[in-house]
Amino acid sequence: MKLTVVGCSGSFPSAESACSSYLVEADGFRLLLDMGNGALGELQRHCGLYDLDAVLLSHLHPDHCIDMCGYFVARYYRHDGGRAEAIPVYGPEDTERRLVQAYDDVPDEKSMREVFDFRTLTPGSFRIGPFAIRAERVCHPVEAFGFRIEHEGRSLVYSGDTGPCEALVDLARGGDLFLCEAAFTHGKEDIPELHLNGRQAGEHALRAGVGTLVLTHIPPWTDPQINQRDAQRVFGGPVELAKAGAVYEI
Repeated sequence: MKLTVVGCSGSFPSAESACSSYLVEADGFRLLLDMGNGALGELQRHCGLYDLDAVLLSHLHPDHCIDMCGYFVARYYRHDGGRAEAIPVYGPEDTERRLVQAYDDVPDEKSMREVFDFRTLTPGSFRIGPFAIRAERVCHPVEAFGFRIEHEGRSLVYSGDTGPCEALVDLARGGDLFLCEAAFTHGKEDIPELHLNGRQAGEHALRAGVGTLVLTHIPPWTDPQINQRDAQRVFGGPVELAKAGAVYEI
């Protein structure tokens, strides 16, 4: 698998990065995880607008899904070649209604359905193209999912947004690359069931026995170097900071 970080900023885009969005490729298939603020523009550095095969949304906070509204425009109003065919969009219950509401001025209530084949996520295992996917609910104020993506014996685990969560440890167990949020700073923020800090991300990685930990979803007000240091103190493996444009071969 090839993982490209399209955007990795938390809450809102930073000067260096769009919000959460990650392109996963294998066997010519392109799966996008999340499409937060600013991601649609950055995506075009790595993939054609009409080259995606499926989209997988972890939850419906704007910094993970709002650029789907712009993507609707690109697919629905495409002038060269006509309207794009519908691609699968996996998301929490009510994804279609929430995106229609966010756009607010679709031609009619069925318009998004013409270019997005909405499919409701539930905990469990399923396939998207060549990928074996396992989705589990994680700990966040809204319905939110973490994902384990496997291909030819290799595994990528994406936390989505979550607070400390046993389900995430189980999901990540033995994973080759753990793309884990670390929005908070240890000793500074302490808001239950919302986000992880760097130390907690390292603890989850240690307990899960993952290969490489990549910290992501770090908002502009959080010092990423502190979070990386805190994670390294508890996790014995490699700890990297996600950066826009970074590519990982898994």
